[in-house]
Amino acid sequence: MTIREELEKREEEFLSEYACLSGKSKGRLKDEEEDDLRPVFQRDRDRIIHSKAFRRLKDKTQVFLTPRGDHYRTRLTHTLEVAQIARTISRSLCLNEDLTEAIALGHDLGHTPFGHAGERALNKICPLGFRHSKQSVRVVQILEKNGRGLNLSVEVLDGIEKHGMSSKPSTLEGQVVRLSDKIAYMHHDMDDALRAGILTSDSVPEEIAAVVGNTLGERLDSFIKDIILNSRGKNEIIMSPPCLEALLSLRKWMFDTIYTNTTAKSQEGKAEGIVCTLYSHFTENPEELPEEYRILIEEMNEDPRRIVSDYISSMTDRYAIGIYEELYIPDPWQKIR
Repeated sequence: MTIREELEKREEEFLSEYACLSGKSKGRLKDEEEDDLRPVFQRDRDRIIHSKAFRRLKDKTQVFLTPRGDHYRTRLTHTLEVAQIARTISRSLCLNEDLTEAIALGHDLGHTPFGHAGERALNKICPLGFRHSKQSVRVVQILEKNGRGLNLSVEVLDGIEKHGMSSKPSTLEGQVVRLSDKIAYMHHDMDDALRAGILTSDSVPEEIAAVVGNTLGERLDSFIKDIILNSRGKNEIIMSPPCLEALLSLRKWMFDTIYTNTTAKSQEGKAEGIVCTLYSHFTENPEELPEEYRILIEEMNEDPRRIVSDYISSMTDRYAIGIYEELYIPDPWQKIR
């Protein structure tokens, strides 16, 4: 018996009857030999961590565009916080932590530079539309490894694609990540807003604080515990009605006070302008795309508009600004001696 088979057997013995077992995965879109050491979801997690798209998350905006402070979150630190919350919940419910972690680490791989401002801009200017959840799937299926993709399992792809509020993943592990994503960004975006002076510690409405607490730590603890206590022994990840209402109310309040705040979002118009300008430039000049993207057009017959969206969405904030400056900002004139 291989180490992988021993680990799969251990899952069968110790995980919940509702957990998604590695040995019963629906497999990959392209068949490949099993690993002797790692079960399928552990391999998926490792592939995501070693991908280029994962590394780029460190320089992509979460809420505050290219912040100067050292402690503001980026898309990478958001991803890590989602993974940690999701693992805590999955472990307490005896679900598959490897699957949970793989989905969490991969859920935002398709995010644009400049956060949701970049996403809005691409969705507006590209006739094919743009959603970061679908783009994350496209990254792992096609764009990584020069068109070969990572060949992740069906369950991980499902969790990545359906992590938004309007969808419901087919596995409990995916449902855990879906809620953990919301809890994580509400927790750390409020922390960043406090650091930026946009909010004060007593800003949260009293009716919400009365249910989930007055501090960041209390609210995080309340949400996590509520999910665990209400989901134990059930084939669904749920929250109690009061806590769910508090979560949704807090989310709406944060959209009104942080995500549309004129101070926090003062630079978003410029960011959207950069994204739209780059899109127009590269759709008009596809020959200037990097070779790995030109190949997708020339050899795989991909729509050039989609490939330009792929290229722009892959950019970090700094890279997008650098390309824009290279194309449209003149170099300082220097006298030739």
